[in-house]
Amino acid sequence: MSARQPLLAGALLTIDLGAICDNWRMLKARLAGAECAAVVKADAYGLGALRVAPALYEAGCRHFFVAHVHEAIALRPVLHPDSAVYVLHGPPPGAEPEFVVHDLVPVLNSLPQLAAWRELAGRLDRPLPAILQVDTGMARLGFSAPELDALAGDRTQLRGIDPRYVMSHLARAEDQANPANRAQLERFRAALARLPATRASFANSSGIFLGADYHFDLVRPGAALYGVAPVAGVPNPMRPVIRLQGRVLQTRTIEAGTPVGYSHTWTATRRSRIATVAVGYADGYLRSLGNRGHVQFDHTPLPVVGNVSMDTILVDVTALGNNTIDEGSLIDIAGPGLGVDDIAGHAGTIGYEILTSLGNRYARSYLGG
Repeated sequence: MSARQPLLAGALLTIDLGAICDNWRMLKARLAGAECAAVVKADAYGLGALRVAPALYEAGCRHFFVAHVHEAIALRPVLHPDSAVYVLHGPPPGAEPEFVVHDLVPVLNSLPQLAAWRELAGRLDRPLPAILQVDTGMARLGFSAPELDALAGDRTQLRGIDPRYVMSHLARAEDQANPANRAQLERFRAALARLPATRASFANSSGIFLGADYHFDLVRPGAALYGVAPVAGVPNPMRPVIRLQGRVLQTRTIEAGTPVGYSHTWTATRRSRIATVAVGYADGYLRSLGNRGHVQFDHTPLPVVGNVSMDTILVDVTALGNNTIDEGSLIDIAGPGLGVDDIAGHAGTIGYEILTSLGNRYARSYLGG
């Protein structure tokens, strides 16, 4: 970031790479023998995969997961060749050779994907690595029950395939007591028994906290690395990773009865001081946070009033009294004491959406790593 970027930008986003690495180490420490990967899809949940992944590599991570092949191609050059980059969606039809060119490992989710990968292995006359995903209860990605039957009944379909792992994905792991977790575990074990012996990967961030039965050989944390609470209803053990500060554009005093913002959804009930802050839904501050969100200044919580605009929010700063807040002051939108899960709760969503909605207009800076 240039020296002038913070001066020119309407908001500042600070990303703590050291905290991300500490979160990875904390998750790894919960494992008896399994390896700990890092899910860096969606640009590392909006925080910058090209900065996050190398920092995690230096912390000891060697396995990285993305969703799309174009994400993997961009990521591969910034990682050491001894790291593995896996593509969760597998190869799009016709894109299989790109995986070989860029040293990427596909997650094969269907018999057509498997057939295309097998055909490429035959043309190259060498085994090609892959992860096989089985669906154990999400009906989203992975070999369905009939496809698993077909694969188990005809092992020749794996000719030319070097299975690195068999994997599946938990649907309700953040709800630790939900019986669906144990049901998926039993289905996963049954699937493993029907496929060639290889290593297995099952647990996501929340699944790590279900215990050793769910860890197998490789766990795949994503959101927890970035500070999102992995388990519902208990204190969040993860370090916060971001601080988002919005710049005050203008302040004004309004009288009781004055409506503010688009559609006049909030009206002052007392003489109030209002600050206009340069963050809006174009920056990922969700429109649903209007009249529901809170920000902070000098540790004082302040309500967002009126509708969220594309480029601005309005904040009632009356509670600050004589505290100085003027044009150019920075208000904390997210950070210590106001985590992404808190914001998500106000917005009626999840921390994942808050992170991945962060816009590209912030002046970004990175700490540590």
